[in-house]
Order: sequence, then structure tokens, then C-alpha cells
Amino acid sequence: MLRGRLPVTHMSSAIAPVKPSGTAGPKEVELILVKEQNGVQFTSSALVSPSGQTHPSGEERETWGKKIDFLLSVIGFAVDLANVWRFPYLCYKNGGGAFLVPYLFFMVIAGMPLFYMELALGQYNREGAAGVWKICPIFKGVGFTVILISLYVGFYYNVIIAWALFYLFSCFSGELPWIHCNNTWNSPNCSDLNSTLLNDTYKTTPALEYFERGMLHLHESSGIDDLGLPRWQLTSCLAVVIVVLYFSLWKGVKTSGKVVWITATMPYVVLTVLLLRGVTLPGAIDGIKAYLSVDFLRLCDAQVWIEAATQICFSLGVGFGVLIAFSSYNKFSNNCYRDAIITSSINSLTSFFSGFVIFSFLGYMSHKHNVALDKVATDGPGLVFIIYPEAIATLPGSSVWAVIFFIMLLTLGIDSAMGGMESVITGLIDEFKFLHKHRELFTLFIVVSTFLISLICVTNGGIYVFTLLDHFAAGTSILFGVLIEAVGIAWFYGVDRFSDDIQEMIGQRPGLYWRLCWKFVSPCFLLFMVVVSFATFNPPKYGSYYFPTWATMLGWCLSISSMIMVPLYAIYKFCSLPGIDPRRRYGVIVLASLMLKSSVIYSVIIFGLCCEERCMNMTCFSQLHHWLVV
Repeated sequence: MLRGRLPVTHMSSAIAPVKPSGTAGPKEVELILVKEQNGVQFTSSALVSPSGQTHPSGEERETWGKKIDFLLSVIGFAVDLANVWRFPYLCYKNGGGAFLVPYLFFMVIAGMPLFYMELALGQYNREGAAGVWKICPIFKGVGFTVILISLYVGFYYNVIIAWALFYLFSCFSGELPWIHCNNTWNSPNCSDLNSTLLNDTYKTTPALEYFERGMLHLHESSGIDDLGLPRWQLTSCLAVVIVVLYFSLWKGVKTSGKVVWITATMPYVVLTVLLLRGVTLPGAIDGIKAYLSVDFLRLCDAQVWIEAATQICFSLGVGFGVLIAFSSYNKFSNNCYRDAIITSSINSLTSFFSGFVIFSFLGYMSHKHNVALDKVATDGPGLVFIIYPEAIATLPGSSVWAVIFFIMLLTLGIDSAMGGMESVITGLIDEFKFLHKHRELFTLFIVVSTFLISLICVTNGGIYVFTLLDHFAAGTSILFGVLIEAVGIAWFYGVDRFSDDIQEMIGQRPGLYWRLCWKFVSPCFLLFMVVVSFATFNPPKYGSYYFPTWATMLGWCLSISSMIMVPLYAIYKFCSLPGIDPRRRYGVIVLASLMLKSSVIYSVIIFGLCCEERCMNMTCFSQLHHWLVV
């Protein structure tokens, strides 16, 4: 009878290991001297709870020096460049203040619950993104998925910081180099800031040409198949960024927890200073009014809700493994529930606050050039490296304001890059224990490898590689990763078990609302987002340059390379477990193989869509229909 049940035991251990009954948490034995009689000591023993830093397994782990170090690290990671260049533009484009309705709705039903889930998951298990899945081993592949995604993002995110550093150095010249068109890199189409040219599609601004020609040297590349060699100026800036990252991370949270005191607080000081200056400019109030104008009719547009949901998914930073890594260094009894509410709220408030800063200057630019606001309003790198520097260049003491602005960009980028690197480092050294003794060397290996691969983004055509990585490295794959993570916790490990873990840590069981969100709402929301990301896929492009089909396919290979870790590890886990019925093992392999094939078929479908968009080939449509039927 016992032998017949063994396969079930092995199978359940792969899904969610059973906790020993009666274990309510970590305990210590306390011996108390009761009395001493004739030289004999009589004692009694009692079980007491530990001080709060020990995991139920009894393992000791490095912890943050102070609680505020952890909070600033999480805030610094979540509040990044996208808070400045993405949210304000989305708010303006999608009904102004009305956009806050879907944004806050998705924040409450999905953003905060997922944020809370990752903090609790890391704090209880005290492991990185892969190690935490000892609670449900078959899902460990999702841990490697998020580690790979964080690594891929580091390949191009550090380049943005290098751009900001390049601009910062250029601010110390006698005159800002993006004011006039009398530089060696300017083209005949360049027109000075003093003229009104925004209505002329054939003219370019000095700020645009400085970004594309003065810094990137984009005019020396014909496309992604003509990259050229790395530019030594950008390579030097990238090397400085890598050195800063290494010395911020090499000793773990003891060093990074101190760095964030500067990098996480400086942006708020600078944003406040820029806002005080911005509101005094002519046209600033009109810009702020446009930012806050309420158009509730826009809420009838499904695209508004989709963009609000997308912004929530990416702005809080769930799915990168960073929140799990950071919280794993907390004390076991830390109140992660309160931390989740505080940090996620600060992130959203920062996005909203930065909109006032951005649109005060955009209103000023609109007034100065006498054009509509939508002519100057944009998002992405173009906002912070073209439009905003152009606005700053027209102010008295422009060099000083430019230095302040690019210092803010540097600090916004550095702590987010630190978070991504820490996710990779913690995730791997916790999975491969021998690396613990060599953290400094392993950190050096990771940052140097990242630097070498990032060099391709600082070539003449590096912006094309940058755009491709930005489009595919953390798009659909990150949504897929969070979806599998949520399903693994809620449906395989179990919401009740997870709630017991949280109660063990903070002494309070999550309410019905949180449990319902984890069980039903958040997984459905994420499934919807994955489907939407597929349905609304657009091939990448930069300006008027459309990427060749092979580049798009390469991008999908990059995206699939991280997602494929989930079924691959599941196959490995089931094949390596002893005592499993061969028929059951074969069924699991077939199921995982179907998941792999579906990824390939989806790539074929994307290729078909590219064909349709480029040449409207009917043969391509018939092949696409065939694969959809399959």
C-alpha cells in the first residue's frame, strides 16, 4: 500500500512540498532554572519565537542595515525614467485627469496585490527569484525567466544612463551644444531655436540633431545591418556607469543600501526645483491645465484602459525579480504589507507629480513656438533628450538648469539599474550556493559581461539595437512571467498556504480582498494583458526606419528565450523525479512540447503579420490561416 502511494508523494513534492503538520513557524528552546537542590539543578523548557531574523529553515541571511535602506531601494527601483517620460504623456493623451480612473482601478485590483505578493514571497523564503520556488519546484523555470529578463534589460538600460552622463559632461562647455546649428555634426536642414520651425516637417532642431548626429552619429549608419564600431565617447560614459554599478553592488545590500540614500532622494529634490522654475515660465499654466483637463468621454475608448493597464504592469516593476531579491534581505518579521502599500503609492504619486514638471515646460515650449501643445508633447527618450533640453536651453543660466536636470536622470537610472543587477546576482548566487563566497568576483563578471554586450548599443547604428531590445526584452515576456508567477502562487502553492506564511511573518492574515485578487482577479488581469500584447503587436521601428523581417524574428527569439525556461524546467523536473509513472511523465513531456510548439507557431504568425504589413501577400494570408487552424 505504501509503495503504491510513492509516485503521488513525489509528484506532490514537485508541485508544492507539504509542510510538516503542527509547525507554526520558527521556534527556539528556552531553558529556565527552576531550583537547585543538593547540587542538582532542576530546569523547565519552553518554546519561544526567535528575534525575527531567522527563517523557519533556521538559515541566517544578510539583512538591510536599516529599514529605510530597503524602502529607498524599492522606491528607487520602481521610480525610474518611465515615470518621467511615459506616465505624464499617457495622462495627457488619454483624457487628462480622467485617465486616473482606469489607472487607479488597475492599481488597486492588480498592481498593489502583485506588488504585495512579490514582497511577501521574497521575505518569507529569503531567496532570489529562482530559489523562492522551492515552495513549488515545478515553477522554478519562471524564476530563471525573470532573471534572464532583468539581464536583457540591463543590456540597453545602462546605455540610457550613459547618454545622460554624456549630456551632463557636455553641459560644462562654454555654451550648450544643442542651441545653434553651427556645429560640425549639423546638417543643412538644421534651423536655430529662435525660428518657428515645428510646423515645417523638412526642418530639424539643433536638439534633435545633437541627439541623433552629435551623440549617436546615426547619420553614419544605414540601418541595423550597418552598425559600425563603438563610439569611444559613449563607450567611456558606459564604462563609468558600469564602474559605479559595480562598487554599489559588490558588497551586497550593505553598500547598495547606502547608495540609494542619494539616488532615490535626489530626483524628488530636482523635480521640486524644476517645478518651481517651470511654473514661472510663460505658458506653463496652460500646459498644466492641458495635463489635468478631464475628458470622461475618453473612458469609452478601450485603448485608454489598455494603456492604463500596461502602465501599471511596467511602472511598479513586478516580474523583474527585483522586489523578491530586495525583500529577501528583510528581517523575517518585517511588515511587508505596510511596505507594499507605502512604496507602490509613492511610485504612483511620483508619476503624477512629475507630470506637473514636464507639462509646465511643454506649455512653455508651446507658447514660445506659438504651436499647439500636441506638437511638442511626446514620450520616450525623445522627451528627456530632445524636447526638455531644448526647453532648458532657452532659459537664463541654461547650463546650470541642464546640469540639474541630467543629474536627476542619472539618479533615476542608476538605482533602477542597480535593482535589475541585484535581481540577477541574488537570484543566481542563491541558486548556486558556491557563488556566495565569491560575490565580488561574480558581480564583476556580471557587470563586465553586461558592458561588453552593451557596446553594440553605442555604435553608429546602436540606436537600432537599443530599439529592438527595448521592444522585445521585457514586453510580452514580462507579462507572461508575472502570469505564471501568479498562477503558481495562487493555484498550485495555494492562497491559503501563502496567507499562512504572511501571518507567520507579520502576525496578521491577509484579508479576503487580497486573497480574491491573488486567486482570481490578478491572474485574469494578467491573462488579458498577455492576450492584448499579442493582439496589438506592432513591428518595431525608429522614426521612419522600419526594421527588416529578420530583425523582428530575432527580437521574438530573444523574447521566447526567456519564456521558454518555464516549460523546459518543468520537463526537467518531471523527468528527474524518481518513481513517477512513465505514462504520466510522457504526458507532461507532450504538454510541455505543445507549449514550445505554440511559441514557434506564434513566431510564424508574427512573420505572417509582418508580410501582410509590408506587401499584403495573399499567399502569406493563406499560410497564416493554416497555422491558426493548427
